[in-house]
Amino acid sequence: MTTFDPVPVLTLDGPSGSGKGTIARAVADRLGWHLLDSGAIYRAVGYAAGLRDLDLDDAEAVARCAAETRIEFRDPGDGGDTRVVIDGIDATDAIRTETAGAAASAIAALPEVRKALVDKQLAFRAAPGLVADGRDMGTVIFPDAPFKVFLTASPAERAERRYKQLKAKGLDVTLASLLHEIELRDARDASRTVAPLRAAADAVVIDSSGRSIAAVVDAVLALVHKG
Repeated sequence: MTTFDPVPVLTLDGPSGSGKGTIARAVADRLGWHLLDSGAIYRAVGYAAGLRDLDLDDAEAVARCAAETRIEFRDPGDGGDTRVVIDGIDATDAIRTETAGAAASAIAALPEVRKALVDKQLAFRAAPGLVADGRDMGTVIFPDAPFKVFLTASPAERAERRYKQLKAKGLDVTLASLLHEIELRDARDASRTVAPLRAAADAVVIDSSGRSIAAVVDAVLALVHKG
């Protein structure tokens, strides 16, 4: 790659619970690339809007909140989850609740909010490369990315994965309610007028249903190495 070539980006898009976050982090670690968790950015804005007691339907107010909120990703240094710090507050656990996820999905449908967050996401593109995890990374934010993956899985399997994650954290959830929320979010994300959830035309679709994390990571890495 010459100094005039753009920094390479691998986009990893897909619905909630498809394993994007786990796969993206593992791939970024293996490649030694930076990581962008765009979903965490939207969740962070939803959290910040809640702290300000904003109406999530007030597009202008939420967009201002998105532009003003300082969001940082910090490596804990112990192999644990990346910490998400919002205006100086560690909100890593708070933004991983289903309530925060629903808020993120709602504000992600607002054009004003999406516009306010574009520059924040583009700024993560830095050498030697970037793995960008989200829903519109390959279609909207990084359309020129040389590597694009759309990761999916059945709603039932995604609900089961989420159920295990939340129960492990001691949260009181039911599999039925999680499946219902996932199906609602899928419909909302796919039907929104701005940046609907869909695979980029040049993306490789990988179904993670019934596959191990290691197998999916290897499949994604193979695409990059094939280049």
